[in-house]
Amino acid sequence: MAIRVIYEKEGHKVIMFEELTPASAVEANQFLIWDNGEAMLLDPGGHKVYSKLISDLSKVGCNLVNIKYIFLSHQDPDIVASINGWLMVAKNAKALIPQIWLRFLPHFGLESSFEERVEGIEDKGMRVKLGQEELIILPAHFLHSPGNFQVYDPVSKTLFSGDLFASLNQPYMEVENFDEHISYMEAFHRRYIASSKVIKLYLNMVRKLDIEVVAPQHGAIFRGKELIEKLFNWLESLPCGVDLLTQEDYQIP
Repeated sequence: MAIRVIYEKEGHKVIMFEELTPASAVEANQFLIWDNGEAMLLDPGGHKVYSKLISDLSKVGCNLVNIKYIFLSHQDPDIVASINGWLMVAKNAKALIPQIWLRFLPHFGLESSFEERVEGIEDKGMRVKLGQEELIILPAHFLHSPGNFQVYDPVSKTLFSGDLFASLNQPYMEVENFDEHISYMEAFHRRYIASSKVIKLYLNMVRKLDIEVVAPQHGAIFRGKELIEKLFNWLESLPCGVDLLTQEDYQIP
């Protein structure tokens, strides 16, 4: 287990929690954005991560009462499965989840008494106040979920990209050689990202932001504008999802 400080300056910090998932599960990162006494916890994970993450939060000086938001980018269990536990212990927190997935949370054991502390995010996204700063919740639909959002932190200039830009089984946690890193991303994106159309719409949006770090929910982070531009260019030219399907994929077994 490891704790990585991505950014820290003048009351604002971004922390990445690595390697909390068990070996048999899909590896996943958890992130904390902290600003002047208030925190947002991003995609906190499943039941086997829950107690480990609570322990690690205490190590970085985040009391559970400081958590203002629990951000759930979409509906996958590696993101939302432990939400009932988090709302139980982080008593001041509000959970944010795409509106279309709101009614799926009870299937993960969300108690009815906590439902009033869950807010659905409309398709267009939103802005939320955290401490003295404002975070932007960006639409990223079909990348890969039909209802999907990302978070942009304008202070650290970090884009928390969820499943987009994910890598699997890479032996490092920060990308240095982009060309070598492609092999850890390519198969995932070809299968899990819906189409090149939504990629282009998405990139037209995020290229307007000042981004220094891209932090995916799975795998290594990207730091520096030159590396991030390579990342965006690679994604823009990638055939994926429905682009790759033919009649051969739809045959009666």
